This record gives sequence, C-alpha cells and structure tokens, in this order.
Amino acid sequence: MIRRMQNKKYFKIVISIIILAMILFIAGVMILKYNVEGETNMPFRLSKISIISSSQGMDKEAIDTKWAFDISQNNDIYLYIDKNSGYGKTEIIESVKIDQIKIESLLKDNIKIYKPEEQEEKMIFKNEEKNNVQEILYKGEMESDLKQLKISNQGGLVAFRCAINNLAEYISNEEQINHQELLKKAGVTKEDIKLKITFDLTIVLQKGKEYKATIYLDLPVGDVIEEGTTSEEITNTKDFIFKRVNN
Repeated sequence: MIRRMQNKKYFKIVISIIILAMILFIAGVMILKYNVEGETNMPFRLSKISIISSSQGMDKEAIDTKWAFDISQNNDIYLYIDKNSGYGKTEIIESVKIDQIKIESLLKDNIKIYKPEEQEEKMIFKNEEKNNVQEILYKGEMESDLKQLKISNQGGLVAFRCAINNLAEYISNEEQINHQELLKKAGVTKEDIKLKITFDLTIVLQKGKEYKATIYLDLPVGDVIEEGTTSEEITNTKDFIFKRVNN
C-alpha cells in the first residue's frame, strides 16, 4: 500500500516535470521565433527605403584659379512608412524617431547627419550646421511635411542626409565645371567614401505602443564617382526586424 502511494507520488512528479519542460520548450520556441521574425502584424510597416547618392561642390575663394571647390559626398535616405491594410484596426502615428545613429568609415570625423532644410523652398537638404543633428523626430500630423518634420498619422515619408564633408578640394581654370564629375576629377576613390550606417527607427502610436527596428545600410549606392548621381530602392525590408518596445 505504501509502495503504491509512493509510486503514484513519483508518477505525479514525473508528469509535472514533463509538463513544465513542455511549457518551457514552447515558450523558448516562441521567444526564438519572435527574435527571428519580430512583429508579424504591425499597424504600420516600413515598405521601402530610397537612397540617392550624389556629389556636391561648395564654392570657396579661388586664388590664381578660376574655380575652387570643397567637395562633399551626400547620401539622402528616404523611409516610406505605410499603413498595414491587413491589421484590422485603426491606429494613429504619434511620432517616428530616428536615433542611435552609428557610422563606420575611414572618414568618420567628416561625416554629418542632416535633417531637411526648413527655409530653402527648392532644396530638401542643405549641409549647414543649423541642420546638423544627432537624432530626428517626426511628429504625427494630418498631413506629411518633410521640411517641418511632420508625417501623416496614417503613414508617410521621413528622411535624412548622411554626408561626407570636406572630402576633397578641387581647383580648376576650365571654362565650365561639370559637378557630376567632381569626385572623379578630385581623385576620390571608392574606398574613401565607403561607409556603413546603422540607426534605430521607432514608430510610436498614439495609444502608447512602440515598434523599433535597427536599420543598416551600405553607402553610397552605385558608382557615384563615375556617374555623379546614383539611386537605389530597397523594397525587400523583411530583414529589418521590428520589435515591441511598449505594450
């Protein structure tokens, strides 16, 4: 009788251990799946990243020459955030933040991050100190406005510039200067302008939910030295994993 009771007790203990192990296994699989896939049904999604790489010559005082330029290499990054039609509920964007920006480059000290230019109507970006930032916050509004750092609360566009300033100097007595050839004429190499940028993109909803992903990009795109201006669109954004920050 006593042995039978002990056997039942051991049997219950074994069953409990098995059930606990199964629960822990299932929880581990779910955590692993979330770490790999992130949020699979967000109210808003990063649908596309557009990058425009270009060169820019800033006039400087010429001594004994007709032209003198300080050359920069600019990378304009546009992030498209669209409403997820399959989400099933209406949500409102409170803000979109770009921060934790990190740069890997031989010319790291020359690299600046710029928000859109507010005053110049014909220019989206201008490499001036007033536009130099460490992070950018776009507020959710009724309509998008890049220059005012506003994004539609139902999805829109955010952007910033990553620029290598004072990359090279070019002086010339030519009658005309083709700015698309400045990098090539100044002897800039692909290795000089090669860089990797990583940053966090956080979508904050009005109800308090936050979704964050780390974005990583290799810049510039294409052969900007030969072509002067190049562009690329990244439409496969599944590698950028969004995870819930707040519930």
